[in-house]
Amino acid sequence: MSDEAGPSTTICSEASERPLPSTPFYSIEYPGYVKPESVPLAVSNLGGPSRLETAFKRTAAKNEALLELNLRPGNPFAHPIPGDIVSTNNILLKVVRRKRRHPDGECVGEFTAEAVGIIPKTARFRSMADYQFQPDMNDPLAQLRLAMDRMDVDAIRQYSIPEEKEDYVVTASIHPPELDPALAEQSEQTFGPRSNLRLFPPPLFSRQNVPQNYNFKANPASIVTSLVNEETGEERKRLINKGRWKGHGPVTITFSDPNVPSGPPPIVETVRTQANIELLNRILEFMNKRPVWTRAALYNQFSPAELREIYNSKVIMPLAGYMFTDGPWRDAMIRFKYDPRKELDARIYQRIYFRNANHPVARPSVVARRQEGRSAATYINRSIEQEESFEADRRKSHIFDGNTLTKETAAFQLCDIHDPMLKDMIEDDENLREVCDERDGWYSAQALERIKTVLRHKFFSLLQGHVATEEECEALLEQDAVGKSQTTRTKRLKFGKHNMAKGALRPEDAAAARLQATLDRNAKTFLANRREMYGGRSSQTADNP
Repeated sequence: MSDEAGPSTTICSEASERPLPSTPFYSIEYPGYVKPESVPLAVSNLGGPSRLETAFKRTAAKNEALLELNLRPGNPFAHPIPGDIVSTNNILLKVVRRKRRHPDGECVGEFTAEAVGIIPKTARFRSMADYQFQPDMNDPLAQLRLAMDRMDVDAIRQYSIPEEKEDYVVTASIHPPELDPALAEQSEQTFGPRSNLRLFPPPLFSRQNVPQNYNFKANPASIVTSLVNEETGEERKRLINKGRWKGHGPVTITFSDPNVPSGPPPIVETVRTQANIELLNRILEFMNKRPVWTRAALYNQFSPAELREIYNSKVIMPLAGYMFTDGPWRDAMIRFKYDPRKELDARIYQRIYFRNANHPVARPSVVARRQEGRSAATYINRSIEQEESFEADRRKSHIFDGNTLTKETAAFQLCDIHDPMLKDMIEDDENLREVCDERDGWYSAQALERIKTVLRHKFFSLLQGHVATEEECEALLEQDAVGKSQTTRTKRLKFGKHNMAKGALRPEDAAAARLQATLDRNAKTFLANRREMYGGRSSQTADNP
């Protein structure tokens, strides 16, 4: 007998390979019980076979790949359950169970599975159902809604606004017919007066499709404080958030205020230590060299990393200067103790702004910005030369030279306008005022209007793709001088009115211009209609001699 163990005789059985059918099937995870005889009803609730075929199509658009399950078909006030078409890698199995009896009488089931195809797409209804509200279907407005669905012209024409009965609260005697009987037995005990305000549901109540955990917790930074009413002596308790972030902004004054701030407010001085001293000193150096800056011009003096620090600080700018809420220097950062209303040289720091009607005011969404190439791959693919060129263009966005368009909105300080023709007009000291004006600053109304006219023409010419010549600007100035009669304003502007320093017309002039434009447009339309009418008659006369 040998002491050595012999080799293992275990036999490994491998599953047999079978071909996977390539026949595609589409699956629908219907949120309910579906019997074989109720399959047509379930398909009808999903929009019908044609709607399902469109949703499962490979080339279906995003809006076409949405399904809606309407559990109350024919009710226009019912909100359907939204569904999505998702890609899957499932296999459709055909399972067959056969029952066989053994000689001893025991029934044994045998199962066989066969793959019949693949499921590349599945319709799922994982979203929450929207809130439902059923109005009174006998109401005339509900009947009008049903008539519009049926395209019943006679019923639509016969509709009239019903007389108001002022029965805003009625007694609910019976439960709604759509309510489950089991729920109705529980609700009958609590049924009472109900609203009869004839309110009709909106197309959508909630925009939340996925449930979220609220996890409400008390703010640990909140503490309970007691307050005593001085008149009644009543004591009340309030929760005060000690960790609340307090924002700070530059101190602002109006043009009519006699004095300018000599320094930052005391509350800002208390948080001076939170500011980046190096960045603050650089800003103060710029303010000493030039007492008035627009935010765009000042921000262009820093790198993107430094700008991010300035944005996040919220303390640096209030420590650097103050701002006017109106007047020629509106929204510009001004050095403390410097009053541009008393310095004639401050005229070059006046700000000119006019709107670009074709420029979109709304910011693009986050998704749109990502699709426009703001992904990490875009930045990686940029070369060093492109980055340097982009940074150089950004730092010149506040400058207007008459040849290059750096941005689509016109907001410039006069000192940042380097166009030769405009620069000569800005430095001309013949048409200046002795006292600073709230609208025009140190310039006369005629001189500032000429500057705006040339700047507006040059700027919008660059938007259209060509550089305006001096001959065009001079002809435009001559035309304005002949067509406009010089007027003198004696009415003083009131605080809180439209900022006249932005370059907009006076309210009465703007109203007159809009009226004249409307009259001209109506006149052109009338003449065009007359030509078309008489032209048609003449052609008919020529055809019928």
